[in-house]
Amino acid sequence: MYRWEGVNEFVAVAETESFTRAAKRLGVSTAQVSRQVSALEARLSTRLFYRTTRRVSVTEAGQIFYQHCRQVLDALEQAERSITNMQLVPRGRLRLTAPVTYGEKSIAPLVNDFVLRYPELDVDMKLTNQTLDLVAEGYDLAVRMGKLQDSTLMARRLASRTLYVCASPDYLATHGTPHSLSELANHNCLLGNLDYWRFQELGQPRNVRVTGNIRCDSGRALLDAALKGIGIVQLPDYYVQSALDSRLLIPVLTHYQEDDDGIWAVYPHNRHLSPKIRLLLDFLSESLKPGGSPLDAANVDY
Repeated sequence: MYRWEGVNEFVAVAETESFTRAAKRLGVSTAQVSRQVSALEARLSTRLFYRTTRRVSVTEAGQIFYQHCRQVLDALEQAERSITNMQLVPRGRLRLTAPVTYGEKSIAPLVNDFVLRYPELDVDMKLTNQTLDLVAEGYDLAVRMGKLQDSTLMARRLASRTLYVCASPDYLATHGTPHSLSELANHNCLLGNLDYWRFQELGQPRNVRVTGNIRCDSGRALLDAALKGIGIVQLPDYYVQSALDSRLLIPVLTHYQEDDDGIWAVYPHNRHLSPKIRLLLDFLSESLKPGGSPLDAANVDY
């Protein structure tokens, strides 16, 4: 069986580059740290540190030994934490952010249900369409839509969304049905925050610039305009699915429809994900998946 004497002392010295600081971290005397490290070096028959009166540095052998020791200690800490977390009830402050209307209609009600389960939580939820810096501003989690930008954040897909281009039967009867992307130039396209719509052509993504006489950052308002026959709209399924099912809206250009993209939870990279965040992620994922808690046709920012 492996002897652990001196390993914690060695790791503390390697990380602090000081026997004195290592002793302070471990709550023991500097002499004890020095004795343990010296005994470890004798057992390994190798020098782990270069020592001078001014500094301590790790040798090449020490670097190799440190990497393995750090992995083992991390694994032991994680094992202990896993057992400890089983006994914990989520409590304390929980900070999250989501897009405004999607947050109001879909995320906030689920978070409220989560708080009912775990009333010792203190939730601080900010609804904004801005992309916040989670680390700098101290947020535990953010809900984001669509394609994610590269970042150091961790991400978990909560649900999928499909973008539909559709119009009312009256509009199509009057203005015709487009069968190619170029024909959109001849139609009144109801615009959200962007000047283009997203498609896929020959397996490749393609953005098509469109124009129309209504621009609004509310998906609900654009849905209403489409239902009233004013123009064609591109919206996610959770706006239009009911209208499509009842034939109040007709999908068009379906052979150019982009692959489904995601509704994501993103959170700072953390080796030890806290129980409250892990449980919230599981709760949101379970509630938002098909057959879970149904999504309202909300004004989703995208």
